[in-house]
Amino acid sequence: MPGGDWRVTEEGTRRWPLVAALVIGLGLAFAPVVFQMFSRAPEGGDMINDFRPYMRGAKIAEFQGYIAELRAADREIGKRLTPMLEERLGLTEAQIRTQFPPFATFDADWPTIDADMTDMLSKMERNVGNYEAVDALPPFPLFPWFFVAPGLIIAGLAAWGLRRSGRGLSSRPVAIALVVMGLGVVAAPAIFQMFSRAPKGADMIDDFRSLMTTEKLRSIQGYFVTIGAGEGSVRTAVFPALETQGGVSAASLEGELPALQAYTRDWPTMFREFAPMIGTMQANVDNYAAVDALPPFWLFPWFFVVPGLLVAGLGVAAGRPRRSDAPAPTSVVRAAAGSR
Repeated sequence: MPGGDWRVTEEGTRRWPLVAALVIGLGLAFAPVVFQMFSRAPEGGDMINDFRPYMRGAKIAEFQGYIAELRAADREIGKRLTPMLEERLGLTEAQIRTQFPPFATFDADWPTIDADMTDMLSKMERNVGNYEAVDALPPFPLFPWFFVAPGLIIAGLAAWGLRRSGRGLSSRPVAIALVVMGLGVVAAPAIFQMFSRAPKGADMIDDFRSLMTTEKLRSIQGYFVTIGAGEGSVRTAVFPALETQGGVSAASLEGELPALQAYTRDWPTMFREFAPMIGTMQANVDNYAAVDALPPFWLFPWFFVVPGLLVAGLGVAAGRPRRSDAPAPTSVVRAAAGSR
């Protein structure tokens, strides 16, 4: 054949898939730096740990019971205590507010307190399952390393393959390793059930956004000052005035105002239970903000699946010999001619 016998010949491993795998590996390894995960993820872990005693159905039901008790006490103020003060002490509503201001403030502010506290506990209650899903994920401080470790391994394998290719050696073992590594990265979200758990975490973060602010939690803390002052006023001022000036016996008060009696009796317990929870939430405002600044939780599984599939595909491509149209060696030409 004029000009020699041209045939398709193998020239070793393709390099471009290895270069692409190197870029993806480095991208995975540096993703935690871009998203500030080394600082934000541990803060998220602290928040999850701190919330654990309170994000339980039984505990939330206990808190809701306290709110129901306070609600009954306020209802009794309007239906029984205020008429009793007007009848037995001859006070008008304006005089009641002047003579017993903390008690009157509690009664006036209760609708707002009730609405906010009920909303907070409702948010917590409907997110118990979401919290448990997030809590079942691997520890948050480990999250950055789930990107760094496989990313560096992939980048290292790709660099090794490029070096072998540059020396004229086969990179097929490297290609196989890249396929295995890519499939392992793809499998990670399934192993940790991230496709079901991560979206639930996103729902919880979204639902808590209006609650986990310094201003909101300071308002809620202020509610307990109002409730406590109201309880003190009822116990140390209102009841004694009814007994000494209105001629109402303690036994009669017990029978006629059972919800208010329960309020004064149980308030110390309520405060001991509520105060640490509100304090914990306020202490985690910055931790919540750090988690909220991360990419949405539902995206995290895809941060593994997409690069994993790409790396596996690049490994397959790298394992295919590169071919080119080039003049076959003389020996090949002669052998081909002899066969004819």
